[in-house]
Amino acid sequence: QVQLVESGGGLVQPGGSLRLSCAASATIFRFYGMGWYRQAPGNQRELVATITVGGVTNYADSVKGRFTISRDGAKNTVYLQMNSLKPDDTAVYYCNTYPRNVGYWGQGTQVTVSS
Repeated sequence: QVQLVESGGGLVQPGGSLRLSCAASATIFRFYGMGWYRQAPGNQRELVATITVGGVTNYADSVKGRFTISRDGAKNTVYLQMNSLKPDDTAVYYCNTYPRNVGYWGQGTQVTVSS
């Protein structure tokens, strides 16, 4: 049973923007904090941003001031607005609960920042 589905990735030039979406089941969305994670080739998966059920957000230092996480209760969707993208942001981006649940990993969405 698919619980989380990511979308919105793509190829963007340095300095550009993308908005990622994560459609969640109503149960997950209602009861869990959510997070965006990313994994670049050869690297471990890392936490990028989190948002609590109440809307409190937190960010990795590497994306602070450039990325914004938000959640829409009407759509059971979590977003990651990414601005001022850098080549180092290139990775597969995943959403999951926070703390993460190993059973909820989806396919992710590829973000490539390149000129």
